[in-house]
Amino acid sequence: MTITPALLIGAIGIYCGMLLLIAWFTGRKADADAYFIGNRQSAWYLVAFGMLSDSMSGVTFISVPGNVWSQGFGYLQTVAGYFVGYLVIAFILLPLYYRLNLTSIYGYLEQRFHQSAQRTGALFFLVSRLTGSAARLFATAIVIQYFVCDQWGWPFSGTVITIILLMLVYTIRGGIKTLVFTDAFQSLFLLGGLVLAVVAILRQMPEENLFGLLSASPHTKFFNWDYQSQDYFWKQFISGAFVCIAMTGLDQNMMQKNLSCRSLKEAQKNMLWFSAVLILVNLLFVSLGALLYAYAGKNGISLPLNTLGEVATDKVFPFLALNKLGIIAGMAFVIGLAAATFSSADSVLTSLTTSCYLDLLHLDRREHLSERSKQRMRMMIHLGFAFLLFCTILMFKAFNNQALIKTVLKLAGYTYGPLLALFIAGKFTQLKPHAGWLPVVCLLSPAITWILDRNAASLLGGYQVGNEVLLLNALITLAGLWLISGKTKTTAQPSTS
Repeated sequence: MTITPALLIGAIGIYCGMLLLIAWFTGRKADADAYFIGNRQSAWYLVAFGMLSDSMSGVTFISVPGNVWSQGFGYLQTVAGYFVGYLVIAFILLPLYYRLNLTSIYGYLEQRFHQSAQRTGALFFLVSRLTGSAARLFATAIVIQYFVCDQWGWPFSGTVITIILLMLVYTIRGGIKTLVFTDAFQSLFLLGGLVLAVVAILRQMPEENLFGLLSASPHTKFFNWDYQSQDYFWKQFISGAFVCIAMTGLDQNMMQKNLSCRSLKEAQKNMLWFSAVLILVNLLFVSLGALLYAYAGKNGISLPLNTLGEVATDKVFPFLALNKLGIIAGMAFVIGLAAATFSSADSVLTSLTTSCYLDLLHLDRREHLSERSKQRMRMMIHLGFAFLLFCTILMFKAFNNQALIKTVLKLAGYTYGPLLALFIAGKFTQLKPHAGWLPVVCLLSPAITWILDRNAASLLGGYQVGNEVLLLNALITLAGLWLISGKTKTTAQPSTS
C-alpha cells in the first residue's frame, strides 16, 4: 500500500475530528475564568505532557533531525541549558506569579513599575509571538501544501485558512480549559510519530540495531569546544538557559497553562517533570536524524539539495518519510507534523487574546460592561488575531523568501531581551524607570544589539554571536533602565518582588 494524498488528508481529517470532539466536551460550559486560566483546576500531569508539543513547532519537528547533518548532536548543548532555565522558572518565577494571583504575567510589570511597563512588555510579546508563530506555521503549511494539497489543486491560501479555522473552532470558546486537553492529546501523537519513525527506519535495516547505528554515525558529536564558534558548548549552554527563561518563563503563551494548575506546588511539579522528559524527547529527535542519514547512506539515496548544491536539511525528514520509508513512517511523519503544528499555534491565539484583553485594553476592569459584552469582545479579539495570523502568513508567501522566515525567527531573540531585562530589574533591583522613557529604551536596545551582532566578527577578532544575543540585549536594556531611573529612595516590595 502506497501513501496517497487522499490517505494523508483522511488521516489529518480524523485527527482534526478528534480535536474538535475534545473541544466540544471541554468547552461546553466554559466561562471567562475557564478561558483564561482553566478555572485553576488543570491537572499538572496533563499540563506537563501537553507542554511537549506546545514547546515544539512544526519547524522543530522537521529541522532538528535534519540539522544533525551539520550540527551533530550539538543541539543538546542548548537543551541542557534549558534544564537550568526550567529550574529558575519553577523556583523563582512561578512562586512570583502564584503569589500575585496573576492571569497575565505582564500584570507583574504594572504592579512593580507602572502601566507603561506592562503595556510595553505586552506589546513585545504580541509582536514577537504573532510574527514568530506565523513564520513557524508558514514553514509547516508549505510542507503540507507541497506533499498533500498541491496534489489536489488546493491553493495555499485555502490550506492556511483551513488550518486557522480548525484552530479557531476548538479554541475560541474553551480557551485554556480546552487547550490543556488538546495539547496533551497532540503530545501523544507527536511522541508516537517520533517513535514510529525510528521503528520504521530500524525495520528497513533489520541487520542493524539502534545503538550500533548511532555509535557508527559520523553525526553524533555532542560537544563543540571552539570558543569562537556559534556552537561553542558554554555559549550554547548559558544562552540556552536564558533563552528558556525568557521564551518560556516570560512568555504568556507558555506560562498561561502553568498558571491554570491547582496550586504552586503542582505547577512546579509540572515544570520539573516536563523539563526531564523534554531532554529525552530531544535526544530521540537527534537520534532520528542520525538514523535518517545512516539509512540514506546505506541505501545510496540521493538527498534533496538546495540552490547552492548543499543538502537541504529541512527537506530530508519529509523526503525520506514520504517517499522511501514506507507507509508507517509516512503516516507517522504527517500526524507528528500536524500535532506539532496545531499545538504550537493554537495556544498562541488564546495567549495573544489574553494579553491584549488584560494588558492593553484592561477590559476586565470595565465594570460598566456586562459579562456577555466582555465575552463578545474577547471572541472578537480572538478572531482578530486569527485574521492577523492569516495575513502575516500570506505576507511570507508573497515574499517567498526562506531567509526572511529565518530572520523573523531570529528576531524573537531581540524582542525577548527587553522582557528579560524588565523582569530582572523588577525582581532583583530597586530601579524605578521613568514611565515615558521606558518604551524608548526598550525599542532602542534591540537596535543597538543588532548593530553589535552584525559587526561582532570584525570588532572581536572573528567571534560569532549566537543565542547569547538575547543576554546581550537584556544587558543593554538594563543599562538603559538604570539611566532613566530616578534616585528616589525605595524599599523592598515583598508582595510583588
